[in-house]
Parts: sequence; structure tokens; C-alpha cells
Amino acid sequence: MNPADIKRWIAAAEAAFTSSKDLDDLKIARLAHLGDKAEISLASRALGSLPAEEKASAGKIIGEGKAAITDALQRATLKLEAERDTKVLLEEVVDITLPVDRAHRGGLHPISIIKNEISDFFIEQGYSVEEGPELESGWLNFDALNIPADHPARTMQDTFYIEPVDSGMVLRTQTSPVQIRSMLDNEPPIYMICPGRTFRADELDATHSPVFHQVEGLVVDKGITMAHLKGTLDNFAQAMFGPDVTTRLRPSFFPFTEPSAEVDIFFNGRWIEWGGCGMVNPRVLQTCGIDTDVYSGFAFGMGLERTLMVRHNVTDMHDIVEGDLRFTRQFGVGL
Repeated sequence: MNPADIKRWIAAAEAAFTSSKDLDDLKIARLAHLGDKAEISLASRALGSLPAEEKASAGKIIGEGKAAITDALQRATLKLEAERDTKVLLEEVVDITLPVDRAHRGGLHPISIIKNEISDFFIEQGYSVEEGPELESGWLNFDALNIPADHPARTMQDTFYIEPVDSGMVLRTQTSPVQIRSMLDNEPPIYMICPGRTFRADELDATHSPVFHQVEGLVVDKGITMAHLKGTLDNFAQAMFGPDVTTRLRPSFFPFTEPSAEVDIFFNGRWIEWGGCGMVNPRVLQTCGIDTDVYSGFAFGMGLERTLMVRHNVTDMHDIVEGDLRFTRQFGVGL
């Protein structure tokens, strides 16, 4: 990993953020320099292919570079938000003579609504809905999922560790530990989903939040194949986005699945990345005491915020997390 490339990426990102005229321009710049196809993101994903002795040093360099770019984005965001707020104060006038209805009808948040919708869909397919603690052991969050000790996801820049750090406790970075708990506590066949809140050390911006929601699914049974996974994802996508949606799988890498794939959907005329999936890595099954000569399984995971944003054309994560009734009431009561 060339440190000169990292410095060049940081400088390019800072220049793009500084030259952004408004928050819309900044969003475009953020996607170019911190999005999934940004050079530093591609370099981060390439860590998995490096020799073990190079991963730690390369991960540290990339992590520091990503932190510098994120810091520059935060400074630019604060500056442009201040300019926007000042403009609003000068231009917007509130007519205090207009009557107002103060008796708002209560209801569920749109994330809760879509979580319940997904749970109902899978319950109809015969799945159980499982929950687990948000404060989780590092072994369940990482080791049992075949995530090695030097994996970048385990660094302080990605994970909230609970003090003292040697306690081994973290705020779960995914709902996958619930899958491990289910395999440890139950004999196959297992058909379950685990929706819930997760935590990662991300800055709150238009498309990221340090607190977000996932739904992960797990099937362990005799004779399970990628065909079963693809069929399940097709039905899931159609339930979320309509009967005309198309899915595709792109080869990828996750430590806990092999083979692994990214799930894309063709929706509103374009391909959109939706989540990840794959066949459960035999090492994970063996860790949970499942006989891999008899059983196989698949797993998948999607973000609830991402599903909501794609389905309803929501462009800013702030709308989801800030609780503004003008946003949430568009989705109905949901009860």
C-alpha cells in the first residue's frame, strides 16, 4: 500500500470538499472520495487479498487516510450547513396568524414500519424472528464469524469497544452474532432472521450513521445451495420493491461466507447495491458444532435504512434519524 497514494487521495478529497458550493455539491464530492467506488474504499476492500503479514500495516495506513478524509468532510459539512441555516433565517418567514392543529396522531417510525413488514414477510415463509444483545462479546461479534484478529473491521476506527478494552465487549457491528447464538442454541434445521440496531464508528452524513439497523437471515438445513439463496432474495426483493424488481449477485468476499456475493437490485431504471450474502463458511458452522458433512446454509444481510431510502427515494440520512414529523408522518401510522 503506497502512502503517497493515500496522501494524494486525501488532498484531492480536501480540495473537492472545500470547493463545494452547497450541500448537494458536497454530497457528490463525498460519493466520489468516500463512496463505495472511491479509491480509498477500493483499497480497503483489497486488504483481504494481502498476505497476513501486510494486512495490519496496510489497514492502519488506509484507516488513517479514511479518517483524514472524513474529518475534512465534517469540516466542510459544518461550514455549508451554517451557510444554509443563515440563508433560511433570512429568507423564510413564518405566518404566526395561521391556525395550527397541535393534536398530532402518534405512530411508528418508518424504520419500525419497514422492520415489521420484513418480519411479517419472513414469518409467512416459516422463519423465526430472533433478537440478541446490543452489547456483545468480541468472540461472538468477530471470532465466531471467522473474522481474523488483524481484520480492519476490528480496529478502533470501525468498532466501539467498551472500557476497559481488555473486557472483550463491543457494541455489535452487525446482527450476525444473533445467528451464532441461534446455531449454538438450536439444532438444524434453522430458518431465522435477526433485525436490530447496530453500531459502527461512522460520521453522520447523508448516507451513513454511527447507529443504524440491519436485518440478517440465516438458513441451515440439508442440501441448501446458492439456488435457494437466490430464490429467497428474489422473493424478498419483490416484497420490498414490487414484482418488477430484478436481482443479481456479484462475487465478493466476507469472512463468514464462502462463496460470497453482493446483492444488487434493478430499481427505477438503475442497478443499486442492496446488501451482502453467501453460503455460510464451513468454519463458522463447525465453530457452532454443526456437522458440515450433513448440513449447509446461506446467510444474507441488508440495511433497513438503505432499503427505506431506495424504496422511497430518501436522499439524506438526517431525515431518518432526526425525527422530524414532516418526514415521518409521510409513512403513515403503521399500527
